[in-house]
Amino acid sequence: MPNTINVKMHCLKRWRLICVTVALLFCSALPAMAILQNPDRHQVEQALTRGNESGRERHLPNELYWHFGSTKQFEPHGFLVTKVSALAVLSGHFALRGEQPTDQDIQRVLGEDALQVVVKVFGYSPGFARESYVLIQQGNQLVKPTRIRFDARAQAVGQHQGRPIFRAKIIGVFPYNSIDLQGRTTLLVFPGAGGEIKFDLDFSAFP
Repeated sequence: MPNTINVKMHCLKRWRLICVTVALLFCSALPAMAILQNPDRHQVEQALTRGNESGRERHLPNELYWHFGSTKQFEPHGFLVTKVSALAVLSGHFALRGEQPTDQDIQRVLGEDALQVVVKVFGYSPGFARESYVLIQQGNQLVKPTRIRFDARAQAVGQHQGRPIFRAKIIGVFPYNSIDLQGRTTLLVFPGAGGEIKFDLDFSAFP
């Protein structure tokens, strides 16, 4: 009986060891996640390859950005323009034309010193997004954008609850050295017509 127990315990230990080993191998095969301020050569090549393959399959390049927010119609959502995603989108645009980006094109993207946050919001008048604003909150720190753009006149996109509804784009630009690129983040959006929209983001999940 004791021998039987020992054999079972030995098998259990071996099984646990195998599971841990497989888990470690699986995790090591996954790409490192975080917003990359200075992607290395391998990461640049991966992004360009991803965009090229997407373009050859005739996918829309903008799908390669890292999206957040609701997937429902007429609800706020957006995407982050990081160096890695911008390279993939650049390569995707060129691939649609059967071309490849030049070294100058690539260096222009790598030379960007700021994260770009693009938010699409919805309202019931063409001018609802005028004077909109965005902020990044990380812990007790509030980070203001160095540049902000918004659609002074929103685009009509259909009917909602019996009323015409409009979509506007708000863009905030935040220097990389002003934010924690691996931290949990709340994106605060203030449409010009009033109100507040919050997005809870984990920057460590965006390459």
